[in-house]
Amino acid sequence: MSSSPRNGSWTYGEYLQLPELLNLQAEERGISNDELHFIIVHQTFELWFKQIICELGLVRDILTQEKVLESDIPKACDHLGRTSEIFRLMANQWSVLETLTPQGFLAFRDGLGTASGFESYQMREFELLLGLKQEDRLHKMDVIEQFRKLAKNSEHDAAIFARLEAIQAQPSLFESLLKWIERTPIMGSSDGDEGDELVVSDYVENHLNGHRAVCDSAIDRLGEQGADHAEAAVARFDAAQIAADNFLRPNGEVNRARAGLLFIESYRELPLLTWPRKMIDTMVELEELIVKWRHSHARMVERIMGKRMGTGGSSGVDYLDDTAKYRIFKDLWAVRTILITPQHRPELLNGEFYHFNVEN
Repeated sequence: MSSSPRNGSWTYGEYLQLPELLNLQAEERGISNDELHFIIVHQTFELWFKQIICELGLVRDILTQEKVLESDIPKACDHLGRTSEIFRLMANQWSVLETLTPQGFLAFRDGLGTASGFESYQMREFELLLGLKQEDRLHKMDVIEQFRKLAKNSEHDAAIFARLEAIQAQPSLFESLLKWIERTPIMGSSDGDEGDELVVSDYVENHLNGHRAVCDSAIDRLGEQGADHAEAAVARFDAAQIAADNFLRPNGEVNRARAGLLFIESYRELPLLTWPRKMIDTMVELEELIVKWRHSHARMVERIMGKRMGTGGSSGVDYLDDTAKYRIFKDLWAVRTILITPQHRPELLNGEFYHFNVEN
């Protein structure tokens, strides 16, 4: 197709390259209506994956800037919001594939050979881009190892492997987000300010004291109610206190990114924290929708093929259910566990720092 429009304008088909696009469904093989349906659904997923990679890459690039402009954060949230809507759409898209009957699928399944969705390199790319680590995958599998082997087959396969390696070597979206959150002003103190470490340490200590007070109050109420298994409840609250301490002070040292995350979530009403809060909420929503998409995938497969082994040799539905347990933005979820009520949270210092200045 020409790179420029003929006579200064495209036709609809030329602009979308429809002749090329509609010739990619392998109808020359004499495939059935059911197999055509199967191919189109999966090709559509791959087109959405391409858009997802583009959106996530833009957000990652914004957050990895040495100085992130405040005006860039709304843009990043817009790109994340679009990505969330794509995953919401894709979760519903499985219902289209569910119109394929078990017998209809079996009629062409053998023709797939060992082809499997596990070989979708775009899916692996956006997982790496998001920040899904090898140690968090099922069996700690190295997902690009298969593409390393395929790289020997052709220049195209070699280019795919090189791209995945390059993505893996770069900071992920989640790593970039944490670096950005790490610079959050806490109690009016910014990262790098003189005395910042002490301010942040005091904030964390005061929050943990408030967390302990909430736990003690709950234990007292259980005692007044004559609750059974009080000892077990006390042990759970003690464990919760230890977990809160370990989250904020892993290895005994304050983690400023997690402290910043806690500060944003604890003082959500402060005007200056509006967009950081929105960014975090948008990230959490995105991961929630990814989990729902994976779950819908598993239910679709179970409905059509039951517990049958996957075409790529995986355990099929059981494997897909395990992937629905993946969490990438772990800190964004974990911080919710240690939030406390406003009356127990540390008193806000330098509150005026977080309000907008309006000049007449």
